[in-house]
Amino acid sequence: MSLMRGLADDLPLMRWLEEHIWPAEIEARVAASSCSDGTLLACAEMLRGGVTCFNDMYFFPGAALEAALEAGMRVSLGMIVFDFPSAYGADPDDYLAKGLALRDQWREHPLVSFCLAPHAPYTVSDATFGKIAKLAAEVDVPVHIHLHETEDEIATLARRARRAAAGAPASAWACSGPGLIAVHAVHLDDGGDRAAGETRRLGRALPVVQPEARERLRAGGEDGGRAASTSAIGTDGAASNNRLDMFAEMRLAALLAKAVARDAEALPAHAALRAATLGGATALGLDARIGSIVAGKAADLAAVRLAGPELSPCYDPLSHLVYAAGREHVSDVWVAGQRLLQDGTFPDASSIPLQGLDTR
Repeated sequence: MSLMRGLADDLPLMRWLEEHIWPAEIEARVAASSCSDGTLLACAEMLRGGVTCFNDMYFFPGAALEAALEAGMRVSLGMIVFDFPSAYGADPDDYLAKGLALRDQWREHPLVSFCLAPHAPYTVSDATFGKIAKLAAEVDVPVHIHLHETEDEIATLARRARRAAAGAPASAWACSGPGLIAVHAVHLDDGGDRAAGETRRLGRALPVVQPEARERLRAGGEDGGRAASTSAIGTDGAASNNRLDMFAEMRLAALLAKAVARDAEALPAHAALRAATLGGATALGLDARIGSIVAGKAADLAAVRLAGPELSPCYDPLSHLVYAAGREHVSDVWVAGQRLLQDGTFPDASSIPLQGLDTR
Protein backbone atom coordinates (compact mmCIF):
# COMPACT_ATOMS: atom_id res chain seq x y z
CA MET A 1 0.00 0.00 0.00
CA SER A 2 3.01 2.32 -0.16
CA LEU A 3 1.81 3.30 -3.64
CA MET A 4 -1.30 4.78 -1.92
CA ARG A 5 0.69 7.00 0.45
CA GLY A 6 -1.15 10.32 0.73
CA LEU A 7 -4.08 9.15 -1.42
CA ALA A 8 -6.68 10.09 1.20
CA ASP A 9 -5.57 11.94 4.32
CA ASP A 10 -7.44 13.56 7.22
CA LEU A 11 -10.39 11.12 7.21
CA PRO A 12 -11.84 8.73 9.79
CA LEU A 13 -11.16 5.02 9.27
CA MET A 14 -14.35 3.79 7.60
CA ARG A 15 -14.69 6.80 5.28
CA TRP A 16 -11.03 6.40 4.38
CA LEU A 17 -11.62 2.71 3.57
CA GLU A 18 -15.05 2.79 1.94
CA GLU A 19 -14.73 6.00 -0.09
CA HIS A 20 -11.09 5.90 -1.15
CA ILE A 21 -8.97 2.83 -0.40
CA TRP A 22 -11.38 0.04 -1.31
CA PRO A 23 -12.41 1.72 -4.57
CA ALA A 24 -8.74 2.13 -5.46
CA GLU A 25 -8.04 -1.51 -4.66
CA ILE A 26 -11.15 -3.33 -5.85
CA GLU A 27 -12.59 -1.20 -8.65
CA ALA A 28 -9.16 -0.52 -10.12
CA ARG A 29 -8.31 -4.20 -9.56
CA VAL A 30 -4.94 -4.02 -7.83
CA ALA A 31 -2.48 -6.18 -9.76
CA ALA A 32 0.49 -8.33 -8.78
CA SER A 33 2.84 -5.82 -10.45
CA SER A 34 1.66 -2.94 -8.26
CA CYS A 35 2.03 -5.14 -5.16
CA SER A 36 5.59 -5.92 -6.21
CA ASP A 37 6.45 -2.27 -6.88
CA GLY A 38 4.82 -1.11 -3.65
CA THR A 39 6.68 -3.73 -1.62
CA LEU A 40 10.03 -2.77 -3.16
CA LEU A 41 9.37 0.86 -2.31
CA ALA A 42 8.41 -0.13 1.25
CA CYS A 43 11.51 -2.30 1.64
CA ALA A 44 13.77 0.57 0.63
CA GLU A 45 12.07 2.86 3.16
CA MET A 46 12.18 0.25 5.94
CA LEU A 47 15.82 -0.69 5.40
CA ARG A 48 16.87 2.96 5.54
CA GLY A 49 15.00 3.16 8.85
CA GLY A 50 16.69 0.13 10.40
CA VAL A 51 13.89 -2.41 9.86
CA THR A 52 15.10 -5.93 9.05
CA CYS A 53 11.85 -7.94 9.15
CA PHE A 54 8.22 -7.09 8.40
CA ASN A 55 4.83 -8.76 8.63
CA ASP A 56 2.52 -8.07 5.71
CA MET A 57 -1.18 -8.69 4.92
CA TYR A 58 -2.31 -7.85 1.41
CA PHE A 59 -3.46 -9.10 -2.00
CA PHE A 60 -0.97 -11.05 -4.15
CA PRO A 61 1.31 -12.11 -1.27
CA GLY A 62 3.53 -14.00 -3.70
CA ALA A 63 4.48 -10.75 -5.42
CA ALA A 64 5.27 -9.16 -2.05
CA LEU A 65 7.35 -12.19 -1.04
CA GLU A 66 9.50 -12.09 -4.16
CA ALA A 67 10.02 -8.33 -3.82
CA ALA A 68 11.10 -8.72 -0.19
CA LEU A 69 13.62 -11.39 -1.12
CA GLU A 70 14.89 -9.22 -3.98
CA ALA A 71 15.56 -6.53 -1.39
CA GLY A 72 17.16 -9.07 0.97
CA MET A 73 14.65 -8.55 3.80
CA ARG A 74 13.13 -11.07 6.16
CA VAL A 75 9.34 -11.35 5.77
CA SER A 76 6.47 -12.93 7.69
CA LEU A 77 3.84 -13.16 5.00
CA GLY A 78 0.10 -13.08 5.66
CA MET A 79 -2.06 -15.57 3.77
CA ILE A 80 -4.80 -12.98 3.25
CA VAL A 81 -8.50 -13.89 3.51
CA PHE A 82 -11.59 -11.81 2.70
CA ASP A 83 -15.19 -12.82 2.25
CA PHE A 84 -15.49 -10.66 -0.87
CA PRO A 85 -13.86 -11.26 -4.28
CA SER A 86 -10.90 -9.31 -5.62
CA ALA A 87 -8.46 -9.52 -8.49
CA TYR A 88 -6.49 -11.95 -6.31
CA GLY A 89 -9.16 -14.26 -4.85
CA ALA A 90 -12.73 -15.31 -5.69
CA ASP A 91 -13.92 -16.35 -2.22
CA PRO A 92 -12.50 -17.39 1.18
CA ASP A 93 -11.67 -20.91 0.01
CA ASP A 94 -9.80 -19.54 -3.00
CA TYR A 95 -7.81 -17.10 -0.84
CA LEU A 96 -6.88 -19.91 1.55
CA ALA A 97 -5.93 -22.35 -1.21
CA LYS A 98 -3.63 -19.81 -2.85
CA GLY A 99 -2.05 -18.84 0.45
CA LEU A 100 -1.37 -22.43 1.47
CA ALA A 101 0.11 -23.24 -1.95
CA LEU A 102 2.48 -20.28 -1.55
CA ARG A 103 3.45 -21.50 1.92
CA ASP A 104 4.16 -24.99 0.59
CA GLN A 105 6.43 -23.49 -2.06
CA TRP A 106 8.45 -21.19 0.23
CA ARG A 107 8.18 -22.57 3.76
CA GLU A 108 11.79 -23.81 3.84
CA HIS A 109 13.34 -20.48 2.83
CA PRO A 110 15.37 -19.09 5.76
CA LEU A 111 14.05 -15.52 5.34
CA VAL A 112 10.37 -16.44 4.94
CA SER A 113 7.64 -17.39 7.41
CA PHE A 114 3.86 -17.29 7.20
CA CYS A 115 0.70 -16.51 9.13
CA LEU A 116 -2.98 -16.82 8.31
CA ALA A 117 -4.42 -13.34 7.76
CA PRO A 118 -8.20 -12.91 7.95
CA HIS A 119 -8.47 -9.18 7.35
CA ALA A 120 -10.93 -8.03 10.04
CA PRO A 121 -14.29 -8.82 11.68
CA TYR A 122 -16.00 -6.40 9.29
CA THR A 123 -14.67 -8.15 6.14
CA VAL A 124 -14.61 -11.81 7.26
CA SER A 125 -17.64 -13.86 8.33
CA ASP A 126 -17.98 -16.00 11.44
CA ALA A 127 -18.03 -19.12 9.26
CA THR A 128 -14.71 -18.18 7.66
CA PHE A 129 -13.17 -17.44 11.05
CA GLY A 130 -14.18 -20.94 12.14
CA LYS A 131 -12.34 -22.47 9.15
CA ILE A 132 -9.25 -20.35 9.81
CA ALA A 133 -9.12 -21.31 13.50
CA LYS A 134 -9.11 -25.01 12.61
CA LEU A 135 -6.56 -24.51 9.84
CA ALA A 136 -4.21 -22.49 12.07
CA ALA A 137 -4.11 -25.36 14.56
CA GLU A 138 -3.48 -27.89 11.79
CA VAL A 139 -0.59 -26.07 10.09
CA ASP A 140 0.75 -24.41 13.27
CA VAL A 141 0.99 -20.79 12.11
CA PRO A 142 0.00 -17.53 13.83
CA VAL A 143 -3.20 -15.67 12.93
CA HIS A 144 -2.81 -11.99 11.99
CA ILE A 145 -6.02 -9.91 12.18
CA HIS A 146 -7.06 -6.28 12.55
CA LEU A 147 -8.99 -6.52 15.80
CA HIS A 148 -10.78 -4.18 18.26
CA GLU A 149 -9.68 -1.26 16.12
CA THR A 150 -12.74 0.98 16.44
CA GLU A 151 -15.84 1.31 18.57
CA ASP A 152 -17.97 0.52 15.48
CA GLU A 153 -16.16 -2.79 15.14
CA ILE A 154 -16.87 -3.60 18.79
CA ALA A 155 -20.57 -2.92 18.18
CA THR A 156 -20.52 -5.21 15.13
CA LEU A 157 -19.02 -8.04 17.17
CA ALA A 158 -21.64 -7.48 19.87
CA ARG A 159 -24.48 -7.75 17.33
CA ARG A 160 -22.98 -10.96 15.95
CA ALA A 161 -22.68 -12.40 19.41
CA ARG A 162 -26.32 -11.61 20.19
CA ARG A 163 -27.38 -13.37 16.99
CA ALA A 164 -25.32 -16.44 17.85
CA ALA A 165 -26.74 -19.28 19.94
CA ALA A 166 -26.84 -18.59 23.66
CA GLY A 167 -23.41 -19.09 25.21
CA ALA A 168 -21.59 -19.47 21.90
CA PRO A 169 -18.83 -16.92 21.24
CA ALA A 170 -18.59 -15.09 17.95
CA SER A 171 -16.41 -17.18 15.66
CA ALA A 172 -13.86 -14.38 15.30
CA TRP A 173 -12.71 -15.36 18.78
CA ALA A 174 -12.13 -18.96 17.78
CA CYS A 175 -8.73 -17.67 16.64
CA SER A 176 -7.79 -16.31 20.08
CA GLY A 177 -4.87 -17.61 22.08
CA PRO A 178 -1.07 -17.50 22.01
CA GLY A 179 -0.92 -17.61 18.20
CA LEU A 180 -3.12 -14.55 17.66
CA ILE A 181 -1.46 -11.36 16.39
CA ALA A 182 -4.10 -8.81 17.38
CA VAL A 183 -3.23 -5.76 15.28
CA HIS A 184 -4.38 -2.37 16.63
CA ALA A 185 -6.26 -3.80 19.68
CA VAL A 186 -6.98 -0.34 21.02
CA HIS A 187 -10.34 -1.10 22.63
CA LEU A 188 -9.69 -3.78 25.22
CA ASP A 189 -11.64 -2.40 28.17
CA ASP A 190 -15.14 -1.43 27.18
CA GLY A 191 -18.31 -1.43 29.17
CA GLY A 192 -19.16 -5.05 29.85
CA ASP A 193 -21.26 -5.97 26.79
CA ARG A 194 -20.86 -9.30 25.00
CA ALA A 195 -18.03 -8.13 22.73
CA ALA A 196 -16.12 -6.68 25.66
CA GLY A 197 -16.55 -9.95 27.49
CA GLU A 198 -14.97 -11.70 24.53
CA THR A 199 -11.89 -9.53 25.05
CA ARG A 200 -10.91 -11.87 27.87
CA ARG A 201 -10.55 -14.61 25.28
CA LEU A 202 -7.42 -12.90 23.99
CA GLY A 203 -5.56 -14.96 26.57
CA ARG A 204 -1.86 -14.88 25.73
CA ALA A 205 -2.41 -13.23 22.35
CA LEU A 206 -0.01 -10.41 21.54
CA PRO A 207 -1.59 -7.04 20.78
CA VAL A 208 0.42 -5.06 18.21
CA VAL A 209 -0.22 -1.31 18.32
CA GLN A 210 0.32 1.24 15.53
CA PRO A 211 0.12 4.59 17.36
CA GLU A 212 0.54 6.94 14.39
CA ALA A 213 -2.04 5.21 12.19
CA ARG A 214 -4.45 5.08 15.11
CA GLU A 215 -4.15 8.78 15.82
CA ARG A 216 -4.29 9.74 12.16
CA LEU A 217 -7.51 7.77 11.51
CA ARG A 218 -8.89 8.49 15.00
CA ALA A 219 -9.50 4.81 15.66
CA GLY A 220 -9.48 5.38 19.44
CA GLY A 221 -7.07 4.92 22.32
CA GLU A 222 -5.88 2.25 24.70
CA ASP A 223 -6.79 2.20 28.34
CA GLY A 224 -3.86 3.17 30.56
CA GLY A 225 -3.03 -0.38 31.67
CA ARG A 226 -2.93 -1.70 28.12
CA ALA A 227 -0.80 1.17 26.89
CA ALA A 228 1.70 0.61 29.66
CA SER A 229 2.05 -3.09 28.83
CA THR A 230 2.36 -2.81 25.04
CA SER A 231 3.56 -6.15 23.66
CA ALA A 232 4.72 -5.14 20.19
CA ILE A 233 4.80 -2.07 17.97
CA GLY A 234 4.13 -1.79 14.25
CA THR A 235 3.55 0.94 11.69
CA ASP A 236 0.52 -0.22 9.67
CA GLY A 237 0.80 0.52 5.95
CA ALA A 238 2.06 3.73 4.39
CA ALA A 239 -1.46 4.55 3.14
CA SER A 240 -2.79 4.80 6.70
CA ASN A 241 0.36 6.04 8.41
CA ASN A 242 2.32 7.77 5.63
CA ARG A 243 5.65 6.61 7.19
CA LEU A 244 7.05 3.14 7.83
CA ASP A 245 9.07 4.62 10.65
CA MET A 246 9.63 2.47 13.75
CA PHE A 247 11.59 5.19 15.55
CA ALA A 248 8.58 7.50 15.33
CA GLU A 249 6.28 4.68 16.50
CA MET A 250 8.46 3.88 19.53
CA ARG A 251 8.51 7.49 20.64
CA LEU A 252 4.80 8.05 20.11
CA ALA A 253 3.85 4.77 21.82
CA ALA A 254 5.88 5.72 24.90
CA LEU A 255 4.46 9.25 25.04
CA LEU A 256 0.85 8.17 24.49
CA ALA A 257 1.17 5.51 27.18
CA LYS A 258 2.26 8.17 29.67
CA ALA A 259 -0.52 10.54 28.64
CA VAL A 260 -3.29 7.93 28.80
CA ALA A 261 -2.06 6.36 32.04
CA ARG A 262 -1.19 9.77 33.56
CA ASP A 263 2.03 8.15 34.68
CA ALA A 264 5.49 9.29 33.56
CA GLU A 265 6.83 5.78 34.23
CA ALA A 266 4.36 4.05 31.88
CA LEU A 267 6.09 2.29 28.95
CA PRO A 268 9.64 3.47 29.69
CA ALA A 269 12.25 3.62 26.94
CA HIS A 270 13.59 0.10 27.47
CA ALA A 271 10.05 -1.35 27.23
CA ALA A 272 9.30 0.61 24.05
CA LEU A 273 12.55 -0.58 22.46
CA ARG A 274 11.80 -4.17 23.45
CA ALA A 275 8.30 -3.91 21.95
CA ALA A 276 9.78 -2.66 18.68
CA THR A 277 12.33 -5.49 18.48
CA LEU A 278 11.94 -8.68 20.50
CA GLY A 279 8.23 -8.00 21.02
CA GLY A 280 7.60 -8.06 17.29
CA ALA A 281 9.67 -11.21 16.86
CA THR A 282 7.69 -12.88 19.65
CA ALA A 283 4.36 -11.93 18.08
CA LEU A 284 5.47 -13.57 14.84
CA GLY A 285 6.74 -16.71 16.58
CA LEU A 286 10.30 -15.86 15.51
CA ASP A 287 11.82 -14.88 18.87
CA ALA A 288 14.06 -17.96 18.95
CA ARG A 289 15.70 -16.76 15.72
CA ILE A 290 15.60 -12.95 15.71
CA GLY A 291 14.68 -9.91 17.79
CA SER A 292 17.69 -9.64 20.12
CA ILE A 293 21.47 -9.80 19.88
CA VAL A 294 22.15 -13.27 21.25
CA ALA A 295 24.67 -15.92 20.20
CA GLY A 296 23.00 -18.39 17.87
CA LYS A 297 20.37 -15.99 16.55
CA ALA A 298 20.44 -14.56 13.03
CA ALA A 299 22.57 -11.44 12.54
CA ASP A 300 19.66 -9.11 11.80
CA LEU A 301 21.17 -5.84 13.00
CA ALA A 302 20.86 -2.08 12.69
CA ALA A 303 23.55 0.44 13.63
CA VAL A 304 22.53 3.93 14.76
CA ARG A 305 25.01 6.79 14.70
CA LEU A 306 24.50 8.75 17.93
CA ALA A 307 26.33 11.86 16.76
CA GLY A 308 25.49 15.43 15.88
CA PRO A 309 24.13 18.38 17.87
CA GLU A 310 20.59 16.97 18.00
CA LEU A 311 21.90 13.89 19.86
CA SER A 312 24.35 15.61 22.15
CA PRO A 313 25.02 15.10 24.97
CA CYS A 314 24.14 11.44 25.41
CA TYR A 315 23.68 10.26 28.99
CA ASP A 316 21.75 7.09 28.13
CA PRO A 317 22.04 5.57 24.62
CA LEU A 318 18.94 3.43 25.12
CA SER A 319 16.82 6.42 26.08
CA HIS A 320 18.24 8.33 23.11
CA LEU A 321 17.12 5.58 20.71
CA VAL A 322 13.50 6.11 21.78
CA TYR A 323 13.23 9.82 22.57
CA ALA A 324 15.90 11.60 20.52
CA ALA A 325 17.19 9.54 17.56
CA GLY A 326 15.29 9.08 14.30
CA ARG A 327 15.52 6.81 11.29
CA GLU A 328 17.80 9.36 9.64
CA HIS A 329 20.49 8.30 12.13
CA VAL A 330 20.53 4.67 10.97
CA SER A 331 23.88 4.08 9.28
CA ASP A 332 24.07 0.34 8.56
CA VAL A 333 21.70 -2.64 8.36
CA TRP A 334 22.35 -6.35 8.10
CA VAL A 335 19.88 -9.18 7.49
CA ALA A 336 21.13 -12.70 8.17
CA GLY A 337 24.65 -11.25 8.19
CA GLN A 338 24.32 -9.62 4.77
CA ARG A 339 24.93 -5.88 4.76
CA LEU A 340 22.03 -4.20 2.97
CA LEU A 341 22.68 -0.60 4.05
CA GLN A 342 26.14 0.97 4.41
CA ASP A 343 26.68 4.52 5.64
CA GLY A 344 23.05 5.29 4.89
CA THR A 345 23.11 4.09 1.29
CA PHE A 346 22.52 0.80 -0.49
CA PRO A 347 25.96 -0.70 -1.24
CA ASP A 348 24.58 -2.71 -4.17
CA ALA A 349 22.18 -0.54 -6.14
CA SER A 350 20.78 -3.61 -7.88
CA SER A 351 19.67 -5.05 -4.52
CA ILE A 352 16.96 -2.37 -4.25
CA PRO A 353 16.02 -1.86 -7.93
CA LEU A 354 14.02 1.34 -7.61
CA GLN A 355 15.47 3.18 -10.58
CA GLY A 356 12.68 2.12 -12.92
CA LEU A 357 9.89 2.15 -10.32
CA ASP A 358 6.82 4.01 -11.56
CA THR A 359 4.91 5.30 -8.53
CA ARG A 360 2.38 7.41 -10.44
